[in-house]
Amino acid sequence: MYSELEQGLGYTFRNKSLLENALTHSSYANERRSSRGSNERLEFLGDSVLGFVVADYLYIAFPNRPEGDLTRIRADLVCERNLAKAASSIHLGEYLLLGHGEEQGGGRRRDSIVSDAMESVLAAAYLDGGFQAAEGIIRRLILRELPQGQPGNYDSKTMLQELVQRQKNQELRYVLTGESGPDHNKHFTVEVRLNGQVVGCGAGKSKKKAEQAAAEAALERLFPQEYAAAQG
Repeated sequence: MYSELEQGLGYTFRNKSLLENALTHSSYANERRSSRGSNERLEFLGDSVLGFVVADYLYIAFPNRPEGDLTRIRADLVCERNLAKAASSIHLGEYLLLGHGEEQGGGRRRDSIVSDAMESVLAAAYLDGGFQAAEGIIRRLILRELPQGQPGNYDSKTMLQELVQRQKNQELRYVLTGESGPDHNKHFTVEVRLNGQVVGCGAGKSKKKAEQAAAEAALERLFPQEYAAAQG
């Protein structure tokens, strides 16, 4: 059932149920009342595994790049668009388990869904075959096209974090304040708080997009000159 997908990943799962869980969207789990649940917990783990592997690779690959450059290159590589591109290269969307509404709404081609599933599959590989299994997939699918020259992806969260950290003892936190809409057309709202104070609000069709929008609002408010320069 999953042989072609595993061929694309370059990894064969011993425990197929882990892979199936990684492919189970919340809309499907909610409709079927699946005891296994959706892939959201795996996505959480996969995000961390991906971040570590990419950071480790860049640290070695670019010994002369400053921390800021490495952070932005990493953002290029782990962004939703790049993960969706990696997922598309192995037709991951075709294997997703989606609820009826998400299926009808074109969820198999939605970047936010397939990129999250990509992270979930990485976590499943990590749990099934250890760090080496996940690292092999990441190197094969995500690190195959390293950005050349200056990082191209503008990442508001990364920029806000870097600017805030110019001063010591600063706490930056993103808080989900609202979630509405059916599974195939979710709407999220997020606040970004600096030392407990709301400095920006944002909305989007995924939590990640809402966080980016909130970070942009905070940049415009707190660091307008730096924000304008980054926008070109």
